[in-house]
Amino acid sequence: MPEDDLMPTSPTVRRRQLSTELRRLRMAAGYTLEGVAEALETSRGKISHIETGRRKKPAILEINALLDLYGVEAEQQRAAVLELARQSKETGWWTRYDDVFTGAYVELEAEAVRIDTYEPMIVPGLLQTDDYAAEIAKAILKSPSEVDRYVEARKRRQEILTNDDAPVVWAIMEETTLLRLRRWPQLLRGQIARLIDVAGHPETVTLQLIPMDAGLHPGVTGAFAKMQFESAPTVVYAETLTDGLYVERASEVEQYARAFDHLQGFALSARETISRLRELE
Repeated sequence: MPEDDLMPTSPTVRRRQLSTELRRLRMAAGYTLEGVAEALETSRGKISHIETGRRKKPAILEINALLDLYGVEAEQQRAAVLELARQSKETGWWTRYDDVFTGAYVELEAEAVRIDTYEPMIVPGLLQTDDYAAEIAKAILKSPSEVDRYVEARKRRQEILTNDDAPVVWAIMEETTLLRLRRWPQLLRGQIARLIDVAGHPETVTLQLIPMDAGLHPGVTGAFAKMQFESAPTVVYAETLTDGLYVERASEVEQYARAFDHLQGFALSARETISRLRELE
């Protein structure tokens, strides 16, 4: 594994890449999880947790022991894997908002080079105004202090769009999401202005609106986001009531990719979307 490949900045992505590499090395060495556990006099569960990333801070001694067992002698390769293990223990800005963010989505989002996202009920998080984010927080029964934290965290999250290495974002949302805001004209105008502004930068953000009369489409199963990375497998995040489901199996990721392609066909084009937004102002 070339050292140059080990360059992600998100600890979650590092853990995923470390897990993938350790699993590859184990299989190349011909070991089962049980065989590794027996050889190192440890539990199968511990080895499994290291390989799946559930063990978030594996000890360097543990990684060294695995590399020894797998016969990894090349100094550069060992150094690269060990550095990846050290970096996987670091924390990102989002840890300051662990009362707001659950799961690993924001960490993955921060490292993605492309994000394809579909939202059936709300404006995609990266495109929300402060006022809209505050109303969302109130709608999910946050206290006044929690609303402030929610908005602050949302603004911090949106900074990835203005970074030099901003991801390419393709967002699809429903027209009905905006129609629900008609009882708050000022909120609606502000949110539409934000959407028109970001959609005016197609090199970074492409926005498509699914019209109200589009009929049934693949989005009926709920919100999801497909995130691609430079040096780690693609991940799909599908929302659930309490957190979310992270899909990594290639065949399942492909199903979501096909669903997103079909959603693009149901939606207005990017140019038509901007025109429709202006009509809704």
